[in-house]
Amino acid sequence: MTMSPELWELAVEEIAGRVRAREVSASEVLESCLDRTAKVEPLVAAYLEVFEDEARERAAEIDRRLAAGEDPGRLAGVPVALKDNLSLEGHALTCASRILAGYVAPYTATAVARLLAAGAVLVGRNNMDEFAMGSSCENSAFQRTRNPWHLGAVPGGSSGGPAAAVAAGSVPLAFGSDTGGSIRQPAALCGVVGVKPTYGRVSRYGLVAFASSTDQIGPIARNVRDAALALEVIAGADPHDATCAAEPVGDYLAEIDRGIAGLKVGVIREIGDAALSGAAARNWRQSLDRLAAAGAELVEVSVPSLDAAVAIYYVIATSEASANLARFDGVRYGHRSEQADNLIDLYFDSRSEGFGPEVKRRIMLGTFALSSGYYKAYYGRARGVLERMRQELATAFERADVVVTPTTPTAAFRLGEKVDDPLAMYLSDVFTTPASLVGLPTVAVPSGLDDEGLPLSLQIMGRPFGEATVFRASRAFERAAGFAVAPSFRGAEAG
Repeated sequence: MTMSPELWELAVEEIAGRVRAREVSASEVLESCLDRTAKVEPLVAAYLEVFEDEARERAAEIDRRLAAGEDPGRLAGVPVALKDNLSLEGHALTCASRILAGYVAPYTATAVARLLAAGAVLVGRNNMDEFAMGSSCENSAFQRTRNPWHLGAVPGGSSGGPAAAVAAGSVPLAFGSDTGGSIRQPAALCGVVGVKPTYGRVSRYGLVAFASSTDQIGPIARNVRDAALALEVIAGADPHDATCAAEPVGDYLAEIDRGIAGLKVGVIREIGDAALSGAAARNWRQSLDRLAAAGAELVEVSVPSLDAAVAIYYVIATSEASANLARFDGVRYGHRSEQADNLIDLYFDSRSEGFGPEVKRRIMLGTFALSSGYYKAYYGRARGVLERMRQELATAFERADVVVTPTTPTAAFRLGEKVDDPLAMYLSDVFTTPASLVGLPTVAVPSGLDDEGLPLSLQIMGRPFGEATVFRASRAFERAAGFAVAPSFRGAEAG
């Protein structure tokens, strides 16, 4: 006999539909998710703070509005979690760093305000790699998040908390930031769907900056339709962000179920099995077969600079980070050293005490790349190779409607496995960094399991502002793969 799903197991669309139809209350949905969170959080550690009282007040308000005949919005009653680098007025905003301990956000991010306007119920702040710098969620200053599929494995990073929260069943929807793969990589390792929108598709107002030329906010959900709906809610022009595009958003769900027949899917020639683990290589070939069986036309495309993507990213992103993080100086806000007795020492000691090892490493790398005598050799050269990559991808999209790659070269690795090997950790981003550098919309979709039962993922890239086509292809692949996230829910309880 098939058991009826509990409320915390329902998809975003179903929750919002049932709440708006008053078949179930927002408060009932919230309590189910809070109960689930209480069970899995001691094992997974996805949250830095849970907003229990405030969330209950919010859910009750939505129920009152519905009783009065109002429509709270497309996400009515949907519990949502936020990465700890998204501003929410009156709440702590730490970026999982000691240097921001005690800091309270003075305003709400545009994307978060749009979630609230659509009727979402904010459940809490998720853990992350400090200042979004990491691929395993092990760089947080406060705690280490675990993968719900295997509690001895990493959830990915830097949005490891949001991905783990969704995979464990705490919430059906969470939001993170993606600079070089920080939504897609943890979504892949946790067996859920992650979206990096086109650069400029979503306002960055209220997102703490890491690398301003690639940072984007996006959703993590259990299925492609929910992710598409969530992006549609937060996307669109914003006068607070000059880099936010005025390009119309459109209806991402209108043709999402049309299937992939007739679409040309680009397969990058330079991706070889050598770059993938054995199980990942098999899954990659199987994913291509599934796309073809679903009606897609597979075409070969070439991106010769693919192998340089990680190197380019870690020059450009660290350079921008060294400038953006200069504001955390112990003077204006955040941690201030008690040891210093002059201004120079105050800067030095506050940053030494407040930043963790990975953040320090990236600030120093970026500062070096921008320094006199090295600027052209490092930053300038990286920009030159980036322009070549941009042209190569543009040429690829002349032949294909979407381009696919694996999302990650392996499934989730063990906690502590790569902590002492930064290069090995950085190479986790080999397939995600190109879309970030060029600003392309990309979706990570679960594609199966490896030999240990850990999730693997396919990445689908599209043309700028071509989210609708990417979602259509992602939805078709999701159906073809037949992957269900549900097993991780029960696994998270059992540990």
